[in-house]
Amino acid sequence: MKLMNQFLTYFLIIAVSSSLFAQDNQSVSEGPFDQLIIRGVTLINGNGAPPIGPVDIVVEKNIIKEIKVVGYPGVPINAENRPKLKTGGKELKADGMYLLPGFIDMHGHIGGKSQGAESDYVFKLWMAHGITTIREPSGRGIDFTLELKKQSEKNEIIAPRIISYTGFGHKSETFNPLNDQKINTPELARKWVNANADRGADGIKFFGAEPEIMQAALEENKKLGLGSACHHAQMSVARWNVLHSARAGLTSMEHWYGLPEALFEDRTIQNYPLDYNYNNEQHRFEEAGKLWEQAAKPYSDHWNKVMNELIELDFTLDPTFNIYEASRDLHRARRAEWHETYTLPSLWRFYQPSKISHGSYWHFWGTEQEIAWKRNYQLWMTFVNEYKNRGGRVTAGSDSGFIYQLYGFAYIRELELLREAGFHPLEVIRAATLNGAEALNMDKKIGSVAIGKLADFVLLDENPLQNLKVLYGTGAIKLTDENEIVRVGGVKYTIKDGIIYDAKKLLNEVKLMVDQAKTEENFMIIQPGMD
Repeated sequence: MKLMNQFLTYFLIIAVSSSLFAQDNQSVSEGPFDQLIIRGVTLINGNGAPPIGPVDIVVEKNIIKEIKVVGYPGVPINAENRPKLKTGGKELKADGMYLLPGFIDMHGHIGGKSQGAESDYVFKLWMAHGITTIREPSGRGIDFTLELKKQSEKNEIIAPRIISYTGFGHKSETFNPLNDQKINTPELARKWVNANADRGADGIKFFGAEPEIMQAALEENKKLGLGSACHHAQMSVARWNVLHSARAGLTSMEHWYGLPEALFEDRTIQNYPLDYNYNNEQHRFEEAGKLWEQAAKPYSDHWNKVMNELIELDFTLDPTFNIYEASRDLHRARRAEWHETYTLPSLWRFYQPSKISHGSYWHFWGTEQEIAWKRNYQLWMTFVNEYKNRGGRVTAGSDSGFIYQLYGFAYIRELELLREAGFHPLEVIRAATLNGAEALNMDKKIGSVAIGKLADFVLLDENPLQNLKVLYGTGAIKLTDENEIVRVGGVKYTIKDGIIYDAKKLLNEVKLMVDQAKTEENFMIIQPGMD
């Protein structure tokens, strides 16, 4: 009987996999085309311009060739004024729809072994939410990421465009430039940085190191013209904060660690309790929630000085507000409506309170911790919004796969949190598109809808400027004039490299993956401590 069950499970996996493969190749995607004309959209360009429409957009072999305003709202379109479809071309009728540039997730981990989240699952969730480019700030290693990057470039897999940042000091079976030596000198740091560039990485993700090593690595990376990001972890931040990194050549920071430390006026080290242990995740995150109140007050001389210097250095902030939201409202993050349908059992288990899993710090999380984090957010958001107002670059990143944040869905939540911080909806879209492209030095190719750029688009039926929630795969709740409760929105099409992907079908494939895993494990989501 046990052997029979194993055979049945095997054949079920094969059947489902074959079904998904067939959908991938028959109905989930279409294209590319020699010519693609998207008809009648309202264009939200990504560069800060207000919406305009109806517009026809002509794409030829993945390059935008024409953007033509073809009429006025509420007035029939004169067909004679529209771009002509060539023989063999594809026409996508999008009257009444909204078109945006493809979204860029500046902090996108491609799943993880601990989470049990494989790349196909993650990619489809991203693409279903309009994310056509991701920057991976380290992950399972450079070999893993570069192989997926190559497949994505050739469109052999359903995946966003991948920008690969290697974790500083990483080594693998095929990438071991220091022959197992630790990076403990500036010379070794420079050697590793050059080897990383030769290997084909797009940049480096730092967590901090000794000051002379950070200085050498960042300077060398800057010489090579590669990007860099840093999570200024507490183990090194006391001697090397964001200002040190930016001066040495760091191009962007993630989260906010290292920024309050640069804003300290009456201390040099965070006010740690004397029984603090960094390996205790509750200690780590609880005390992090008190950090911004230890920094200089908003708009004070020192606060202004730090901000202005970072802007002068053309430094990018990628705040990832969403990944810490459970710190200020655990119930909201834990009970997000998409978990039941789209969160894998293995990922749900990873989120649970744990003394081992990173970001599972719910040892005894309560009201006092959440109140501190709410104050933390107010001060953090004030800095980020003013940074944007003074001309600083702010981007959108999600850091999903931790702390109850699910791939794709968490990115849309990040857009809502930028809105909460004070961004106009058009500024939110620019952060999600053109700002990300500029930070990656790719704004000549992606980030806005312009002639000569690549055909990366997001299309949906609802206006996201009026309600960002329509970008969620689960849509937004609406009461109709007939007193009927309906769901509206959700991305309809994600277009990457001129290939049209049906976003709702991609989400359905994710649902099938989750359903299969639940069936195999006889699993259902149960809230922590309720079983």
